[in-house]
Amino acid sequence: MREIKNHIEKLKKEINRYRYAYHVLDKSLISDAALDSLKKELFDLEMEYPEFITSDSPTQRIAGKPLKGFKKVRRETPMLSFNDAFSEQDMRDWLKRIENYLNLTTDYLLQTTNFYCELKIDGLAVELVYENGVFVQGSTRGDGLIGEDITQNLKTIEAIPLKLEFEKFKIPPRLVVRGEVFINKKDFEKMNKDAQKKEGKIFANPRNMAAGSVRQLDPKITASRKLDSFQYGIVTDLGQKTHEEEHLLLKEFGFKINPHNQSAKSLEEVFKFRNHWSEKKNRENLPYEIDGIVAIINDSKIFKAAGVIGKAPRAVIAYKFSAKEATTIVEDIKIQVGRTGALTPVAILKEVELSGIRITHATLHNFDQIKRLKLKIGDTVIVSRAGDVIPQIMRVLKELRTGKEKDFKVPTHCPIDNTKIVSEGVIYRCSNPKCGAKNSRFLRHFVSRAAFDIRGLGGKILDRFLDEGLISDAADIFELKEGDISVLEQFGEKSAQNIIREINEHKKISLARFIYSLGILHVGEETSRLLAAQVIAKIKNQKSKIKINDILKFFQNIYIDELQKISDIGPKVAQSIYEWFRENRNIKFLEKLEKVGIVIEVSKFQSLKVQKLSGKTFVLTGSLESMSRNETKEKIRKLGGDISESVSKKTDYVVAGSEPGSKYEKAKELGVKILDEQEFLNLLRK
Repeated sequence: MREIKNHIEKLKKEINRYRYAYHVLDKSLISDAALDSLKKELFDLEMEYPEFITSDSPTQRIAGKPLKGFKKVRRETPMLSFNDAFSEQDMRDWLKRIENYLNLTTDYLLQTTNFYCELKIDGLAVELVYENGVFVQGSTRGDGLIGEDITQNLKTIEAIPLKLEFEKFKIPPRLVVRGEVFINKKDFEKMNKDAQKKEGKIFANPRNMAAGSVRQLDPKITASRKLDSFQYGIVTDLGQKTHEEEHLLLKEFGFKINPHNQSAKSLEEVFKFRNHWSEKKNRENLPYEIDGIVAIINDSKIFKAAGVIGKAPRAVIAYKFSAKEATTIVEDIKIQVGRTGALTPVAILKEVELSGIRITHATLHNFDQIKRLKLKIGDTVIVSRAGDVIPQIMRVLKELRTGKEKDFKVPTHCPIDNTKIVSEGVIYRCSNPKCGAKNSRFLRHFVSRAAFDIRGLGGKILDRFLDEGLISDAADIFELKEGDISVLEQFGEKSAQNIIREINEHKKISLARFIYSLGILHVGEETSRLLAAQVIAKIKNQKSKIKINDILKFFQNIYIDELQKISDIGPKVAQSIYEWFRENRNIKFLEKLEKVGIVIEVSKFQSLKVQKLSGKTFVLTGSLESMSRNETKEKIRKLGGDISESVSKKTDYVVAGSEPGSKYEKAKELGVKILDEQEFLNLLRK
């Protein structure tokens, strides 16, 4: 609890520093998306641990102090901000919090409430005051209660009426409304181009330009910026029963309202509205920038009853579009070895959503970048995905360190084959020139049809994953996420979904296939089946399920002379098996496969029932016309027969197809019965 409290304090301190610079000094030290991510983390922690909420928390106040150059305005009703949501689950959690506060039954709001949806304009919030229908005062949000008087500047905006006309009933003596001041994208671009020619101030985005424009001490400068404004709320009580009515009244009064705002009968309609505007092509058609939508419980009674939490009304939330920047934690730094043997450090992240995709990896390019960023394992970082490319770590938030972060040490030996690492400028490489290619070949073998049979992972895709630093060994395949793949060029969400589905569907594997997948020297499919039978016979009597650790223990407790007693296993094969299961790198690989959830299934071919070919050993050579090599093997096994890779005096039959190899000559030499294709088919039919 002490650590949680300390982390909350660090978050508050940093958010306040960023917000002060942004709202008071007009400086952006961090992107809006990254700041939103930090605020969301703080809000979620305070919701989970309300005992740590204090009055000085950024969640309990609005923004910075007013600029000294403007007269201060104190308002009667606080001008609040909104809490943020980034996913459909966040939205459901929002409703659940309101239900809990109002002591409503479960899903009451979900089933009975309608909403009003607005585009969230990326501009500056303002309050307008009218007395007897005349515009008398306009102010910024400021700290919520005290704002900046920018009346003269707001009068230069044509979208804001100077006098109200209303025929339906008498205009109230005092009317307070709220809205947003913004600048259109085309005007923003033109202003920046003109400023560039005159070597003036260049604004990073339209929101900053709008904010800077209304804070000009000379109204003529504000007038030259061609600002626009939408109004979205009425503070004065006019008997409005819904938020939608407020928009209709605003329009009747002569205010400009956003024509795209609309009511929604359900949360699903809210999602549909948000998803429509989150599409890039739809946003591009808008003349102004938006960064999400605002969802409001339409019923004014429920809205008022829900009250305020910290800086925000409970019954309204900003449902943001997926950010291109976010904050997360670096849980580890792994070294990936590409096909050329080049080593690439990759940050393993606490899962975070970026541009609508959940990611767990970020490239670090090379070891020099780790030094430049001064990155430690456990650091909170800003991750960016500008231009929809592979996520990158842009910055380390050192101020949030707890002291438990760990330094990263550049390895001296390759994680694949333990060969010494050599440096070539900023590139570090395995000194074994065959290392990368060997690893690539093994990955192909691991996913092949006779092994894990992951058909969505072809050689080119595996090589791409290697080179991009997504995988270093076969176990990494099972830790991939859709977001890790879909960010790669030429990969989309659909192809990423298909690959991940294919991988997840092949986490279960027969014991024989599993042993074959390990790529042990001299151990082919048939030897793998023989070894599987030995493991099953030993372990199956003791346990109902076989785990990878059980397999490891079995082979670590069997010696070379015992292995040689198994049919078809000679000295070289036995030595290879013995050494493989005692090599530390292979032991760690097996432990990793266990950890990622590989399940071993006992093959059905280990049947005790005596069948037609029981006790008979076959060797195949050449090609059959009627069936493939794999089909031939399966037919023999189904009838109880065994298959050997080599011909010996113990071999019962050699099945010879077209273009037989040396096994055919060996069979003639040893006097082993040779069957042509027709004879073999006749034997199967008997």
